[in-house]
Amino acid sequence: MSELHKFIFDGLPVRGQLVRLTDAWQELLRRRAANTQTGAYPPAVAEMLGEMTAAAVLMQGNIKFDGALVMQIFGDGPVKVAVAEVHNDLRLRATATVVGAVSPGMQLPEMVNAHGKGRCAITLDPRNRQEGQQPYQGVVPLVGESGAPLMDLAAVVEHYMRQSEQLDTTLVLAADEQVAAGLLIQRLPVQGQDNLSQSSVAREDAGEVAEDDYQRIAILAKSLKREELLGLDADTILRRLFWEENLMRFEPLAGAQGPRFACSCSRSRVAAMLKGLGQDEAEDILKEQGQIEVGCDFCGQQERFDAVDVGRLFTPAAQQSPEPGSVQ
Repeated sequence: MSELHKFIFDGLPVRGQLVRLTDAWQELLRRRAANTQTGAYPPAVAEMLGEMTAAAVLMQGNIKFDGALVMQIFGDGPVKVAVAEVHNDLRLRATATVVGAVSPGMQLPEMVNAHGKGRCAITLDPRNRQEGQQPYQGVVPLVGESGAPLMDLAAVVEHYMRQSEQLDTTLVLAADEQVAAGLLIQRLPVQGQDNLSQSSVAREDAGEVAEDDYQRIAILAKSLKREELLGLDADTILRRLFWEENLMRFEPLAGAQGPRFACSCSRSRVAAMLKGLGQDEAEDILKEQGQIEVGCDFCGQQERFDAVDVGRLFTPAAQQSPEPGSVQ
């Protein structure tokens, strides 16, 4: 089961989170692989998208915001755009648009930032947006302060948090076909600093001592290997990394309260769209293709309607015969 673990280091201005996406991530990949038009993501794209999804969950988990956090990576490589969306209740979905060949082992600059035009955008979209209210958005290029390309998603998010949010952040990410996982360590914001969460803390030790504490814990976090992040449970990871630290952990978020796949697409919404097209146009598509097939642009789920399905859409309910297997 997918889960999110939050913790703080007692007495230190440092917080952390660990996310492991299992069933949620597997369902996302299953839907894409089942799509007859797109097929499965190339392994390098799936790895990048899994890391994005884990990072988006970690960022959403750090803020108090009634709405969706949307992370986008877009550029001029074979991956035109990748998007991960996480709501405040940790419902998530993600997608990527692949327009060219992606070879195994291809890294982020080659996939998205081939000619230096790649960007990362983080958007906070309020659930109940007021008239005239604009979403908060920050955008950074996929290059570091020196101008050199950022080689992976963790470096991109760390760069974004420093440039756009002024928060020291350390991130370790990994994904394969079974698990998408991430570890985030963050130095707490100083009083008065604006950031995604619009939160701050007052502390007297905001100088060298606090910096030393953060750097020590960041080094421990960075020692976490990819295979450990993917293969070990949360308790084992946190115990191995921070066994000398006074770690205070909150109740893990899992199940209905934890990260879980959810997409707004549904068969009923597709049916409503077909009814909006009108019976004549729907029947023209049937004559040409034999069935009507509609895929969700976001998650890849496909819904198919044959002649019987379409006939029922345009037949008044009182005139419809029972569906096979229904009980009268």
